[in-house]
Parts: sequence; C-alpha cells; structure tokens
Amino acid sequence: MILGVPKETKIKENRVALTPDVVKDLVKKGFEVVIESSAGLNSFYNDDAYTSVGAKIADKNAVYASDVLLKVNAPTVEEASKMKKEAVLISFMWAATSPELIDACVKAGITAFSMDAVPRISRAQKMDALSSQANLGGYKAVMLAADTIGKILPMMTTAAGTIRPCKVVIFGAGVAGLQAIATAKRLGAVVEVSDIRPETKEQVQSLGGKFIEIKGDDSVKMEGGYVKGVSDEFLKNQQALVSKHVKDADIIITTALIPGKKAPVLVTEDMVKSMRFGSVIVDMAVEQGGNVVGSELNKTVQKHGVTIIGEGNLPSLLPMNASDLYAKNMATLLLHLADKDAFKWEMDEEITKGSLIVHKGVAVHPSVAKTVSA
Repeated sequence: MILGVPKETKIKENRVALTPDVVKDLVKKGFEVVIESSAGLNSFYNDDAYTSVGAKIADKNAVYASDVLLKVNAPTVEEASKMKKEAVLISFMWAATSPELIDACVKAGITAFSMDAVPRISRAQKMDALSSQANLGGYKAVMLAADTIGKILPMMTTAAGTIRPCKVVIFGAGVAGLQAIATAKRLGAVVEVSDIRPETKEQVQSLGGKFIEIKGDDSVKMEGGYVKGVSDEFLKNQQALVSKHVKDADIIITTALIPGKKAPVLVTEDMVKSMRFGSVIVDMAVEQGGNVVGSELNKTVQKHGVTIIGEGNLPSLLPMNASDLYAKNMATLLLHLADKDAFKWEMDEEITKGSLIVHKGVAVHPSVAKTVSA
C-alpha cells in the first residue's frame, strides 16, 4: 500500500502529516511512503530526513496518485478531485460544515476518514489529534499573551518594591484550557477559570486555578464530552457573572468551541472596554467566528486599548511538536484501520464507524449523509 503525504497548502500552515520517525516505523511495517518535495520544510524536516528512513520524494501529482493520502488540513475541492478512484483520504475534514468537500469526495469515488471525528473513547486516545493539537495551542496562547503584555506574569519582590502577579482569566477548561491554566501557573500568574461544566472544577483546582462557579440550566447540551449547544439566555447570564473577573484581568484566553457551529460569544465589546489599558486577549476560537467581539482571524488588533490576538492556527506555530504528535495520531489510526496490504473495513467497529465520512463514493456519516447533493 502506497501512502502519500503532500505539502500543506493552507495559509500559515507549517505542519506535515508524517514525520521521519513515524515514516520509519511505517516503512518497517511494509508500507511504501511517498512525500511531496519540501512537504516537511516548515516543520524543520528536509527531504533528506525522509529519504534516509526509506521514503521516496515525488511531485504533487505522484503523491495524489497514492493509495492513501495523509494530510493535516482537509484538501480543497480541486485536490480531492485529483485523487484516484477508491483511494483513501485521512485528514481533518470538519465534515458537518464542509458540504462542498464531501460532495467532491463523493464525486471522486474515494473513501474519507476525518481525524476530528475519531470517537472520544479510551482506546482511541492515541488517535485523538484534536486533543494533541489543542494541548499545544493552549500552551502557545499563554506564551503569546506573555510576550505581548507589557509586564511580567509572576509576583516579584525587588529593592524598588513588589510587582504584583498578572491575573489571567481563561474561558473553557477543555484540553486547551487546562494546558493554558498549567502554563500560566508555571509562569507565576493568578489564574481564574470559567466553564459551564461543573465537573471541570476539580481539574481546574488541581492545577492551581480558581473556578468561577456558573449555574447550568437545561439549555446546556452535552454529547461525547463536548458542549453541543447553549441558549442565548444562558450566555447572557454567564457574561454577567464573569464580567467583573474580565474587568480585573490582565490576560484573557478564550477556548470555547461548539463542534459544527459558530463559536459562542463570551466577551462582549463592553467587556473589552472595561479592561485596563494594555491588557491582552487571545481568542483561540477565532477561526470559528470567535469568542470575543472584535477579534479578527490571523490578525492582532487594538480595540479600546486592549490587544486582541486572533491567531487561527496556534499549533502551527509549534510545528515540530505539532507535526510529531499529529503523525503519531495519524499512524495509530491508520494501523487500526489497515495493514500494509489492505483496509479491514470493519464497518460496525466503533472507531471506524465514527471517523468514516465517505465510503467508496457514498456519504455514510450521520452528519453528512443527508446533505450531499445527488
């Protein structure tokens, strides 16, 4: 079986789907690996690093002729159309919000697995690319904020006086939020955390954060460990409760996402106006519409004296680690689905069923099966 890894084409993307160490393991298991020339350069892996472990370097057309195409980001419609019939795609796809891509996969007659649809179950943890990348994103968000704000994060006592520690407020205690808490605490900040899930309180406190209690209601919908939806009224109540914490914050980091939907607004313009001049906000949800009014995708802007960082791909700013973790997630899923000769096609198996979006030109995942054009 030939595995193809193209160079990522998305703007500001530095990651690569397979790293040399993972390629080495796959080659030992009998796979043939073809890498597009310079695909790993932005992750600091040159072509020689791949050829030294048994991969072949080829042009884009040869890579897209592979039996299995491995990517970080979803291919464009044009890229999907280049794949040969009955080939297999494995990448992030965000299928519920990508009908044109799903339609292209159907028309191309290919099979597609989505890395963001891998079920959140214990035996799939090593395949969980959402968590591995969010973990790095949470770390980088704090580092960007620390680099931007005009003060230090820890308390410091000097002969000239004592410097008070920064106060960091984090919205969301998922994987990204928990790593942001841990990083901010390591840097000496005082950390407060808001999350609509009361069960996260213990995790927040175990990392040294102060949990902002928010009373839930019937509008909070959960599925598979993710928040699937909340009411506008609940969001207003949440905003009212946390507004005083926002006002006193030096740094705010927002991480709240709802799969398949626009990110909820957590920080209003009035809340931004209430913050001290020189404060910093990092909106980790900016690519899905943003948690912060005024954030702009892939831009750092000044609003009411507050710097709002809208970096849409934080893991890409740590490409060596991000690519390494993603490649291990990818290889674990691949080896679960196939061996060197063929895919197993265990259609009722939980991981296969959860991550399979299109099968041999037919949209099969519940999130897309009824939305693809005939």
